[in-house]
Amino acid sequence: MADHVSGKMSRRLFLGTAAAGVLAAPALAQTAAKDPNVGRSVRHNISSFRALQWRPYFSNLKNGAILVDTTSRALHFWSEDETIYKLYPTSVPISEDLTRRGRTRIVRKVVGPSWAPTPAMKKRNPEWPDFIPPGPDNPLGTHALYLSWRYYRIHGTQDTRKIGRRSSNGCIGLYNEHIAELFDLTKVGTQVLLI
Repeated sequence: MADHVSGKMSRRLFLGTAAAGVLAAPALAQTAAKDPNVGRSVRHNISSFRALQWRPYFSNLKNGAILVDTTSRALHFWSEDETIYKLYPTSVPISEDLTRRGRTRIVRKVVGPSWAPTPAMKKRNPEWPDFIPPGPDNPLGTHALYLSWRYYRIHGTQDTRKIGRRSSNGCIGLYNEHIAELFDLTKVGTQVLLI
């Protein structure tokens, strides 16, 4: 009987330890992951995903303001009257040469955007389709905020694995529910800063 009980306890201890290791694996993988696009170890630190004040980045909040931090992979939004602040996780460009930084603004808003690859994308990926209509296969998701920079957008994504990663061809991606909320908060003329 004692051997039978100790056998069960050992098995329970083994299974509990194994389960704890499996549950901890994703957290451990995020702390020091290898980023194949950079070629060096990258420390993913959730503490860099934190609330910020708008004043170091903008002189005013006329039309509202969006700050995209490509390092922490976060988008910050402040309303013009300072009553709303939002912080969203994002996808960012896959490489430095595709990353654009600086000041721009929202020039157009589209619900159910269609998508066509840029000439540079088509050159890199000739097998890609020339056009994708709105819908579940569209890489721009459910909503898109077009920036004054040609070909650059803040948009949703159907592929939620991209959020929090270097995974875009230049645009900033959000979960569809987040872009829908941001879409309602912003207007044409909202100032945008990518750092």
